[in-house]
Formats: sequence, structure tokens, C-alpha cells
Amino acid sequence: MTSIATIDPAEAAHFGKLAAEWWDPKGSSAMLHRLNPVRLSYLRAQLDEAWHLDPRERRPLAGRRALDVGCGAGLLSEPLARLGAAVTGLDAAPENIAVARTHAAGQGLAIDYRSGEVEQLAGERFDLVASMEVIEHVDNPAGFIAALAAVLADGGLLVLSTPNRTPLSKLALITIGEGFGMVPRGTHDHDKFLTPNELTALVERAGLIVTDAAGLSFDPRIGFTLSSNLALDYLLTARRV
Repeated sequence: MTSIATIDPAEAAHFGKLAAEWWDPKGSSAMLHRLNPVRLSYLRAQLDEAWHLDPRERRPLAGRRALDVGCGAGLLSEPLARLGAAVTGLDAAPENIAVARTHAAGQGLAIDYRSGEVEQLAGERFDLVASMEVIEHVDNPAGFIAALAAVLADGGLLVLSTPNRTPLSKLALITIGEGFGMVPRGTHDHDKFLTPNELTALVERAGLIVTDAAGLSFDPRIGFTLSSNLALDYLLTARRV
């Protein structure tokens, strides 16, 4: 969704059509709203550990730059800004960026939203690069990871999330999720999902060190939770040293 080498125009168009509903917690992005608190909890824990931050600090990213790749309408970008980061949000769909800018302005947040590819950021460096549920939508995963690594500062963190390529993910995300309207039809292609080993290999090939992986599981009683089970969806953290 985010580089000249990897962008899939059909994927960008698909998500662009959903732009108006990004901030509706009961709309087509409802699943992302449910996932977001868990992702943020994981991300904050990784930042605290890697950079020896105080978990009680309300703006731990003050003075740091963060890049949200495949930002949609800003569901992750806005919390990162509230944590003090100077945030750049990048998305291939101009419709998403338009909604993101409007929403951020209404929240009094100054976020640098851009529509385009990671390559256009050549020469810039970010302390944190996050890309949530994006790599499964690109045509060239290796090129995409290389582009993310290229803009990561020394000592910086790359945090990714993506579905695993398992029978469980196909059942949950496509058969049930898309089949029952919880996720818009056509959102996922199971063949493009990456296993943790495959993603780890791509990240290491790009010169980064993988420091953590955690699963995202679903409990009908409480919703999404962090888990040691990576079969459904997972988060991965890597660092440039």
C-alpha cells in the first residue's frame, strides 16, 4: 500500500472507498477499533523496554519522530501524537489522508499526513516506524520491509502487525469475518499472509534485529488480547542497532 515497488492500486482503492467510515467504531473499521487498544499496549511496552522509559510518563515520545505507514484515517497516528511524538502518517489512498487531516484538526493534533510511498521519505529518519495490518496488502513484501528499514533511525524501533498464514486465520478473518460482514469483503487474501518465520527473515534481511513477537488472540468474553499464540495474528518488533 505504500511504495512504488510494492503498492497494489486495487488495495489502495479498496481502502480508499472505506475512508468515510474509519472513525465509526460500529462501521467497516469496527475490528480495527477493537484491535487498537491492544496494539497500543504492546507498542508502549516495547518502547518502554527498548528506550528505558518511565511507564508512568504520559508523553514518553516527546522529542522523537514516529512514522505510521498505512495509517488509514489515523487510528494509530493520533494516540502516538498524544504520547508526544512528532508523527508523520503515510497512506496510499488520498481519501484516507483527507479524512485523517480533518479528524486530527478537530482533535487539536498537529500530524503531518501525506499520501504516497515510503520512498518519498528518502533522507528522513524516524525513531519509531509502525505499520499495522499493511504488509499483507502489498505486492512486494521484501521491498516494503526494506523501505521501512531505510527510514528507521539508529536505535529506532520497527513495529509490525499482520495475520499469520494458518487455517485459523483463514477461518476467522475470511470465512467468518468477511462472510458475516464484520470485515468488508475482499479485504484479505490468505495467500498473501506471512508466517512469523517468513516476516522475521524479511526483517533480518533488511538489516534489523527482531527483538520480540507476540500473538493477538480473540476471547469472546473480553475481545482481543495479547497472547503467546501467534496462530491468528501477531505483532513483531525489530530494532536498528
